[in-house]
Amino acid sequence: MNFNEVKELISIVDASSFKNFELTLDNCNVKMSKTGALPSPQPQTETITLSSAPAQSVAVPVAAPAVAEEAKTESTPAPAEDKSGNIVKAPLVGTFYESPGPGKPVYAPVGTKVKKGDVLCIIEAMKIMNEVVSDFDGEVKEVLVQNEQLVEYGQPLFRIG
Repeated sequence: MNFNEVKELISIVDASSFKNFELTLDNCNVKMSKTGALPSPQPQTETITLSSAPAQSVAVPVAAPAVAEEAKTESTPAPAEDKSGNIVKAPLVGTFYESPGPGKPVYAPVGTKVKKGDVLCIIEAMKIMNEVVSDFDGEVKEVLVQNEQLVEYGQPLFRIG
């Protein structure tokens, strides 16, 4: 595992909802953890030891959580939004796609009327495109993820009202 692969792995884990991550490949062990603690003024680093040859350590910056911004700013409560409706959740881990391909129309944009069984999106897992269908009749009130975002099993994708 080279330095660029480690940086890419950190980016993927940072963008995910994982709190802890551990990877063991051959003689290489990588452990990462996200905490809710406020970041210190100095950038945080995670030391990763690569043991494919003689032991070598690489200090890699880890993105600090955005908790500090929320703690510093006092916000006035926003007007109450209607959050009622049924939630369609991801049936598997993979990459969320809102349309069948680049330049193609989105399956279910906000405001679309859907029926039980209508295709809402595709989740790609292991190079297989899996259609996610609605379990409910109603209108798409909210799309809860971005196109091409990595989603976890059970993660809310759509709010249907």
